Amino acid sequence: MSGEVRERMIEGAMGLLARGGPQAASFSDVLAATGAPRGSLYHHFPNGKRELIEAAVDRAGMVLTDVLSSLSGASLERVVEGFLAIWRTVLTRSQFEAGCAVVAVTVAADSEEQLAYTARVFQSWIDQLANLFREGGVSSREAHAFAVMLVASVEGAVALSRAERSLEPFETVARQLITQARTLSST
Repeated sequence: MSGEVRERMIEGAMGLLARGGPQAASFSDVLAATGAPRGSLYHHFPNGKRELIEAAVDRAGMVLTDVLSSLSGASLERVVEGFLAIWRTVLTRSQFEAGCAVVAVTVAADSEEQLAYTARVFQSWIDQLANLFREGGVSSREAHAFAVMLVASVEGAVALSRAERSLEPFETVARQLITQARTLSST
């Protein structure tokens, strides 16, 4: 039961971060979103809000890496389509209200430690994507460069789509990334 409350608070914080950044993920906001008892916050997160945010950033990172793990052995184009599908789903299910919790924390980071924390999550995504691309026959240098471009492009496309409340910017970027994946696959 205690573990369930902690997990619920982490999931709730992750959702709040994706919608409004750290300012929208106060302890009161997390309690309201999850129905967790007030005392459980300090029990599960004795070091305060920063600890809760780090746990939510970790969870956001793991959700994405778990999905990417399922794409092991897939073609380069399929990996890109899978990555795009994750973010397309986030946008559509939230009706353009949610984006990336990791980006939200990065943008609002108030310390070098917090920036380093989010950088590690982004780097784990880039490393995993690059490994998948290498499995698909792309050279190490190109695999890493394309992984960086994919993450940066999709994060920007998510932000534009949220701002415009439309999938059009996202789909424009998606088409370009799939074209690039096809080009890399044929070399």
